[in-house]
Amino acid sequence: MARKGSITVFFTLILSLMLSLVCTSIESVRMAAARTQILSSLDIGLYSLFGQYDKTLLKDYDLFFLDGSCGGGSLNMAEIYDNMESYIKPVLKQNSQRIALKDGGFTGYRLATDEDGTVFYCQVVQYMKDTLGSQGIQLLLNEMKDRENKTKEAEKTGEQAQSGDAIGSYEREMNQAAKNSQEALEAAKENSGQEGEVISQPETPAVEAPKVKNPITVIKRIMKMGILELVIPPGKGISDKSVSKNTLVSGRKLQEGMPLFGVLEQDTSYASQVLFQQYLMDKLGNYLNPASGGLEYQIEYILGRKDNDLDNLKSVATKLLLVREGVNFAHLLADSGKRAQVEALALAIASSFLIPPAAVIIEGALLLCWAFAESILDVRELFDGGKVPLIKSIEDWQLSLENLPELLQGLDTQRRGTETGMDYEDYLQVFLLAKGKNEKLSGGMDMVELSVRSLPGRSSFCLDSCIASIEASIDVKANSRKTFTVTKQYSYI
Repeated sequence: MARKGSITVFFTLILSLMLSLVCTSIESVRMAAARTQILSSLDIGLYSLFGQYDKTLLKDYDLFFLDGSCGGGSLNMAEIYDNMESYIKPVLKQNSQRIALKDGGFTGYRLATDEDGTVFYCQVVQYMKDTLGSQGIQLLLNEMKDRENKTKEAEKTGEQAQSGDAIGSYEREMNQAAKNSQEALEAAKENSGQEGEVISQPETPAVEAPKVKNPITVIKRIMKMGILELVIPPGKGISDKSVSKNTLVSGRKLQEGMPLFGVLEQDTSYASQVLFQQYLMDKLGNYLNPASGGLEYQIEYILGRKDNDLDNLKSVATKLLLVREGVNFAHLLADSGKRAQVEALALAIASSFLIPPAAVIIEGALLLCWAFAESILDVRELFDGGKVPLIKSIEDWQLSLENLPELLQGLDTQRRGTETGMDYEDYLQVFLLAKGKNEKLSGGMDMVELSVRSLPGRSSFCLDSCIASIEASIDVKANSRKTFTVTKQYSYI
């Protein structure tokens, strides 16, 4: 009996150990299942939350952002959390587990305008890389680099031509000639009025200087006219829209996110800037393709940074004229035939004023006036949607020296476009290249924000309320025993 009793005790001990092990295993499995369920609930909560991206930004600008203002103007993270929690709780109630959400919140988030707009910039650049591919990016870079170099050279030539003050030198020379002529006339009158014997001389017929049409006088008057009056073709109106800049991204104090673990990589390469501005050209309006909401000339706003379409367009037109002047002035200097025409006319004008030594000064003024007049025709063609060769050949030249005084009468009959060359939008792209990254970025965000605000029910939209990334953390008690803390991140970029 003692032996049977000892065996019973032994098996009882073994069984209790096995039962303990089984119970522990079951509990362990239950807690692991609870932990998995909690992780899944946070995943589903974040996915469901970020699935409510701003549909306007996606449709019009191919950007993924969550409107953190929930339709208002200011960031409302409490409502965003409540929204996420509404997706978490049903998942926690599944199965037979007793799981309860105790606490939770956001431990970090990034807004579109954070880090000086880097969040916005990175998403745009990534979208362009995915859209164009490596081959398309390389073609775009090569094209832009060539245009940029030629345009910079032309702009430099135009600035040098204007800084030479050829028109000012001409005016000073003409004023001096008029002064000398007046002094000579007064001296002659004084001599004729003196008393004394006057010996009559046989009269000789006066020799009149040949009459020469001086185009410089006409072009000087035209230079003082408004630039848009000269270059906007007939029948094309100009937008009078304006905006309060202190209400836009670049003019107000922005809301800021909470720091997240990990640094957002910033791409400041030349390639990324070209891609970003190509995006701006694709998505924003300009004079030839005006935007439907906000300012109509949005690319011109980025270049001019004025608060109205008219002044921004005027700024771009002035820059276009300067570039074309540089191109045309360089052409005149290199064309021996046109130089000979200018030299002959300059000498004739100088002789008619009885100041032959001034021919060189008059020649410089004529060259500048001719380049200016040709440039007016070029810019007018660009604003009419045509193309103009970046570097002109003899065949591409439009305005003859003889027709220079009739420039205003032939603004539309004398100009002609070409099949090749650069159009208005090509020049806008080159001008954008000269702008720094921050200028393009802040101007672009201004225009995106303003366009969305023009839509019905979106008047309070703010880019600094748009969320790109979130880190969420929740405390969940499982089976009244253990509390789990789970933290996860989700991001559009």
